Amino acid sequence: MTDNPFRLDGRVVAVVGAGSGIGEATAHRAAQQGAHVASLDLDAARAEATARAIVAAGGSAESASVDIREAAAIRSCFDGLRARRDRLDAVVCTPSINVRKTLLDYSEEEFEGVVALNLRGSFNVLRAAGAIMTQAGRGSIVLVSSIRSLVVEPGQAVYAMTKAGIVQLVRTAAAEYGPRTVRVNALAPGVVDTPLTAPIKSNPSWYAAYTDKNILKRWATPDEMAWPTVFLLSDAASYVTGTVLFADGGWTAQDGRFTPPGM
Repeated sequence: MTDNPFRLDGRVVAVVGAGSGIGEATAHRAAQQGAHVASLDLDAARAEATARAIVAAGGSAESASVDIREAAAIRSCFDGLRARRDRLDAVVCTPSINVRKTLLDYSEEEFEGVVALNLRGSFNVLRAAGAIMTQAGRGSIVLVSSIRSLVVEPGQAVYAMTKAGIVQLVRTAAAEYGPRTVRVNALAPGVVDTPLTAPIKSNPSWYAAYTDKNILKRWATPDEMAWPTVFLLSDAASYVTGTVLFADGGWTAQDGRFTPPGM
């Protein structure tokens, strides 16, 4: 453990989904804390742009394109990173998609698409990272869940199912990897200004409803998700595993439907 347990000096951190949103912000903040960052994304150009920006700011980074829906692809990516850098200390997995439709309107193809990326992709990352880290006897993995793992609304069934599934994957992996000193946790964001939530932002009443629902009465920035994630990666969270860190502005802390008179 370093003198500053929040630092990541000398560590190799792979961020899947680093081309945009929470993943991009996390890649930058991990590099700012001293890590060498592998910027990974399905979009090679976006992954490279993030890595270039990190290097331009004085950090250390590389990039690659990877499709986490393909187990062999993510295994090869992580194995190559470990071979080049002689270690893999931390992995963050952020990619998700959401098809907002009622259960009766959902098609089988849409169901398969959401599950393939959100759940199977996270499963593939968890296994590929775990194989390396349990052998090394150290590491930290963070998967991105959501407030939808606990609370739902019409049109969120399949997305919510995958985010709840990620929580159980994290808990099980924490139990299985823990004896090898590998920690596994989940971050559960609330409403964050990212490409995934663009359809909500484009609808003023929808945007306002989400703003009013949380205690802080505003949306989060990607950076406000990146810092909690970096905390979970660091030695500052050395006794934190198998948990879900809600960074939701208080969304899940209150019902918020009615304020009693006189308050």
